[in-house]
Amino acid sequence: MRAVLVPLDIDPLLPEAGSRPHGLAGTSMGTDWSARMLLPPGVDAELRGVLQQELDEIVAQMSHWDGGSLLSRYNRAPAGSWHPLPPQFFAVMDYALSVHEDSGGAYDPAAGALVNLWGFGPTGRYDQAGFYAPGHEAVAAVIARRQDQRPRLDREGRRLYQPGGAILDLSSVAKGYAVDCLAQRLQALGVRHYLVEVGGELRGAGVKADGQPWWVELEGVPDTDTAGATVAQSVVALHGLAVATSGDYRRYFHHARRRASHTLDPRTGVPIDNGVASVTVLAPTCIAADALSTALTVMGLAAGLPYAEQRGLAARFLLRTDEGLREIDTPAWRALLQ
Repeated sequence: MRAVLVPLDIDPLLPEAGSRPHGLAGTSMGTDWSARMLLPPGVDAELRGVLQQELDEIVAQMSHWDGGSLLSRYNRAPAGSWHPLPPQFFAVMDYALSVHEDSGGAYDPAAGALVNLWGFGPTGRYDQAGFYAPGHEAVAAVIARRQDQRPRLDREGRRLYQPGGAILDLSSVAKGYAVDCLAQRLQALGVRHYLVEVGGELRGAGVKADGQPWWVELEGVPDTDTAGATVAQSVVALHGLAVATSGDYRRYFHHARRRASHTLDPRTGVPIDNGVASVTVLAPTCIAADALSTALTVMGLAAGLPYAEQRGLAARFLLRTDEGLREIDTPAWRALLQ
């Protein structure tokens, strides 16, 4: 079974005569990035340094792995301090906190203390010797402290307040934002037909040299018995669309006979246990697809599906059942099916 998704709005702009295919790749944010494009006449092919610099700036601001990043310095800052934010950091925090408020806390860019507690941060990791999963008391203590450790964004002044002990972790939104930055940089240089990717999250525009859109096979759930599953192999035309997937199979360990996923519910302080294997979101921007796929994964089907439907989100839930994977789609997702 195969499902094909095509955007509802098609940009009629064709590549300029003489446009030539071009590809670039590199590493950033602990993963790989790539860009495929049609270069119009007169556009310099030496773009790799420009795109790498764009990514390097995001890492310098928002990496929780780099102790010298702006994010790391904020996490260590004393209580009562205000921190001016450069445009990139402000844009990410503004959007992330908006999703936090709209999702009722299911998405939280300030859940770094919980991420670290469960071994998914930069130190004391779950896959290193000496790690032990936290007990109920340790989780409850972190949850209690976080009530008084909420960062506050001054949108008019573009600065962020550190109440003391607030720990940001933007790993569920920064890659999506990075994809958007690559796309915007290419567009500013006159490139209108491209597919950009960072760590499996993608955004595309225009068409390839043969006039076909940028076809992308959507991520499934590896190591899953699909004999009784009702899941279609899906491909999407990334023409003015971005895609991101959040899944419980990315990083996890087994704890108390259950899968302890890196996707944590910031409201309860523990890994999700709601039957959701993954959520894929298609959106005009990758920052939205990235953050919302995480929020919906945490919400689970019961709360996430109506949330997505009310907001017109194109989302696909893959659920673990005794019979195998089960797929549940939103109306906006089904509207893209051909």
